[in-house]
Amino acid sequence: MQAEFAISRKSDPWLFSRNLDLSVFLGSAVASLLLLAVGWQLGILNAETPDWTWISAVLLIDVAHVWSTSFRVYFDIAEVKRRIWLYTLVPIGGYAIGVALYSEGELLFWKVLAAVAVFHFVRQQFGWVNLYRRKLGETGRVTWWIDAAAVYLASVYPIVYWCTSLPRNFEWFVPGDFEAFPVVLERIFFVLYVAALTAYFAKSVYQYFADGFLNIGKDIIIATTAVCWYVGIVYFNSDYAFTVTNVVIHGVPYFALIYFYAKFRRETSGRVYKTLSSNWVFFLATLWAIAYIEELFWHRGVWHEKQWLFGSDWDWTWNIRTFVVPLLAVPQLTHYVLDGFIWRRKNNPDFRLF
Repeated sequence: MQAEFAISRKSDPWLFSRNLDLSVFLGSAVASLLLLAVGWQLGILNAETPDWTWISAVLLIDVAHVWSTSFRVYFDIAEVKRRIWLYTLVPIGGYAIGVALYSEGELLFWKVLAAVAVFHFVRQQFGWVNLYRRKLGETGRVTWWIDAAAVYLASVYPIVYWCTSLPRNFEWFVPGDFEAFPVVLERIFFVLYVAALTAYFAKSVYQYFADGFLNIGKDIIIATTAVCWYVGIVYFNSDYAFTVTNVVIHGVPYFALIYFYAKFRRETSGRVYKTLSSNWVFFLATLWAIAYIEELFWHRGVWHEKQWLFGSDWDWTWNIRTFVVPLLAVPQLTHYVLDGFIWRRKNNPDFRLF
């Protein structure tokens, strides 16, 4: 173990920088918990999520972060050309599968999309842990298994609890998009959950006192994932609580990742790419504008909500919805799938960020 961490003691422990890492990882979790406190004070924890929360969390973070993948892929012409088949077939194939599922039943479509979304949310937290391990040169297999078990169970156990406690006062996309699990699964996963988190923090304490090694960024990821997912899904049975804890810690760090990648690519990219990524204002304004346009179609044509923000409803027939709803879901599905490819070092030999 001494040899494993010989390099890491001299390395910068942060992915972006000390202040930015603490802001986007720890700060987003603190903001989520503060929003919970605000909701409690306003008496909306057990009420429908207010519009101001939906705008700030769902529209400006969740939907916008989906479109931020465009700066990693589709706004970058050289990157698109590098893997043209992957970047073309994923949205086309996703759309074709979506139409097939929706034609068999609307709820079936949402069940599959919810399952893919959950997998993506869980894997992103695991991805951050792996980046911190790589940054500080952690190569041990035993510690990898402990880290993986902790971060996976920190997010998977709350989902299992959710599926064994249906119905809840919130859903991922639409009512009924989660299947009910046998109650015994919750008991099994709770034991694994407690054991995995205990093993992780015991291991971290041992490494610090035995070797002087501390991967504070990784500790923050696992601790905030455990706290926010448990509070937002298990402890509170609230749509408001689920929204503010689930979305903020997922979307805000991803914004930072994409922005710094765009900053790296700016030197070799075209004029439009350089302009849109020249600063935080243009970067976020671009994503927010696209997110608004997408949600306008969702709310006018599908949800028929928030007319004060998006205008009057469109009366789509079933046949139209069969083809349009999967099309509107293509950005989400593309983001979920491509995220499993675009950050792997072996598939991106020229990728340099951290």
